[in-house]
Amino acid sequence: MMGCFQLIFVLSLSFSLCLFSSTVSAQLRQNYYAKVCPDVESIVRNAVQKKFKETFVTAPATIRLFFHDCFVQGCDASVIVQSTPTNKAEKDYPDNLSLAGDGFDTVIKAKEAVDAVPSCRNKVSCADILAMATRDVIALSGGPSYGVELGRLDGLSSTAASVHGKLPHETFNLNQLISLFAANGLSQTDMIALSAAHTVGFSHCSKFSNRLYNFSRQNPVDPTLNKAYATQLRQMCPRKVDPRIAINIDPTTPNTFDNVYFQNLQRGHGLFTSDQVLFTDPRSRPTVNAWASNSMAFQKAFVAAITRLGRVRVKTGRNGNIRRDCAILN
Repeated sequence: MMGCFQLIFVLSLSFSLCLFSSTVSAQLRQNYYAKVCPDVESIVRNAVQKKFKETFVTAPATIRLFFHDCFVQGCDASVIVQSTPTNKAEKDYPDNLSLAGDGFDTVIKAKEAVDAVPSCRNKVSCADILAMATRDVIALSGGPSYGVELGRLDGLSSTAASVHGKLPHETFNLNQLISLFAANGLSQTDMIALSAAHTVGFSHCSKFSNRLYNFSRQNPVDPTLNKAYATQLRQMCPRKVDPRIAINIDPTTPNTFDNVYFQNLQRGHGLFTSDQVLFTDPRSRPTVNAWASNSMAFQKAFVAAITRLGRVRVKTGRNGNIRRDCAILN
């Protein structure tokens, strides 16, 4: 059981996070660039649409980039910074090596499009461009469109060491997921909603092969996996698989941002342990069931969750700046 001191600490932490979130949200606002770059959202949207038409990977890659950025040092585009001979940056930490290049390319091309407008040059942060691009790829994939809050500055540092322990892993149970999201001021409901970003995207076999071959001595295959689905996955991911092979995370509608993600969990078609546990754990199952049958409720919850995600430890004032090149610190 949780002791009194622990309980008081957790409650105090939660209260502090709420106050912090309220302060940050007051600094962020829609139409932040109305006076200096009034067309910024349409400029970014046009650049994102062009990239999206080249490859659908643009969508999951950009969403994942935004998530990985916000969870490490806050939403400050530090994940885009390239390493130098004297500094190993966030993007080169092992947990970030699987980030698809199309996400980085989307932000860089959108930044170039914005800065091509003389009145906008060096006026819009890479962090805000990433937030806008994320909103745009979600809408282009069939998900909800929403007003994105802006006003973030870009971070002043990016180190691989800062990533350690900040990102969720595919093997996480519900307690681990709740704890990690709570550390970023996000609730269990936010966590479940944001997990549904796995409705688009792909994964390499190594990320879930433990569920197919080495789950336990009694059950080599994870029993929470649908048997037919597990057989299909074993065929696509044999023990000695080509490491370049990629599997859709959503086996039903992999190119559509929708609530089918939750329907898949009901059928035992969650690719990762961290996905399927949302249904197998009775604490989160009611939310999964509710959103599996109500697309509008899911979309509303997702918009609220990703808006709160976009407020995580944003940089303002002297704590940030606007990078001339998203990949290089000023």
